[in-house]
Amino acid sequence: MNCPHATVVIDPLVRDLDGETEALRRAEPLARVELLGVPAWTVTRHAEARRLLVDSRLVKDIGAWKLWRSGEVTHDWPLIGMIDAGRSMFTVDGEEHRRLRTKTSQALTPRRLEAIRPDIEQLTEELLDALAEQGRDGVVDLKAVFAQPLPMRVVGLLMGVDRALHPMLTRRYKAFFSMLTPQEERLALLAELDVFYAELVREKTARPTDDLTSALILAEDGGEPLTEEEVVGNLKAMVAAGHETTIGLILNAVRALLAHPDQLRKVLDGDVPWESVVEETLRWDTPTTHLLMRFATEDIQVGGQTIPEGEGVVISYRAIGRDTAQHGPDAGAFDVTRPAPIRHMTFGHGAHICPGAALSRVEAGIALPALFGRFPDLRLAIADDEIRKLPVMTQNDMEAFPVLLHG
Repeated sequence: MNCPHATVVIDPLVRDLDGETEALRRAEPLARVELLGVPAWTVTRHAEARRLLVDSRLVKDIGAWKLWRSGEVTHDWPLIGMIDAGRSMFTVDGEEHRRLRTKTSQALTPRRLEAIRPDIEQLTEELLDALAEQGRDGVVDLKAVFAQPLPMRVVGLLMGVDRALHPMLTRRYKAFFSMLTPQEERLALLAELDVFYAELVREKTARPTDDLTSALILAEDGGEPLTEEEVVGNLKAMVAAGHETTIGLILNAVRALLAHPDQLRKVLDGDVPWESVVEETLRWDTPTTHLLMRFATEDIQVGGQTIPEGEGVVISYRAIGRDTAQHGPDAGAFDVTRPAPIRHMTFGHGAHICPGAALSRVEAGIALPALFGRFPDLRLAIADDEIRKLPVMTQNDMEAFPVLLHG
């Protein structure tokens, strides 16, 4: 599995994310990358990514990956849990994907999201109260007290997961994503999550309630019901995607605004809507850095290069979001006054577009104005360059975000 000299090595410890993004941008539109010793291709430009994301020759089925078929990649590879994750809407294509995705999409309609908006607002206020209490006399971690628990509480509400279990889920997902977790421990965590969700499914099967888990279980209109494995796979991935993405979105938006006080002032004065903050953050500092992985079922031509049959393709959303061909020569700058609409693809494109995209936008659209409305003088308690990223190769998240609430 030796890679060519021009390969961009994706750093598992995420020590220089900006430098990595620029290296990928220089290799556009297609770059050769190495993921913990495993070679793959990544697309780094908006137009090419948009085409590839609807190309039926790129599939989610791990059986199409030649390194998997040959045994060169096994379950010893630390990233395998993000690809061989059990049967769910995230790992199949075509008609099976539509069948597995339909009920999730029905449960996250605009009407449903509007119905739970008051719940999200109440959860936000509760956490802001806790933030005020813990930050009353000094530094408080905005991530631990606010940005992390909010999306977990929202996704827990949607799926009918008791709040007392949220810290356990947060710890397990954090360990699963971390590149510092030994692979044996990571595989054990996955098995534990399978057991947890299987027990939840059996509980909801016996006593269904008004939540997404029950909706996934119950067959309607004569449709074929999902198996327990399929419901578990959907839940496991939805909780991971549903809270991790929103953590990154909230924190990255706060960080960008604090680093650009002139833009923050425009937002606080009402000259720029919060929607623009959300969309510009999604474009410029994407919550997901690299999405793993699709596989070519035949040779595919991209920008004068060939992705051979059987090879893996990663979508590098952070590099795509800074594509100058799509967003102009200033694509590398954060600018909430950028003309709307900001046509990014941070939540994907095509059949596999993130089903929780609207939910993440709603949460950030509530959390950010509420946070700055309560604490307009919020500022970092450390220098911006002292913020450390979590050692996660796929998510753009921080170890901590220490702030002072009153300047």
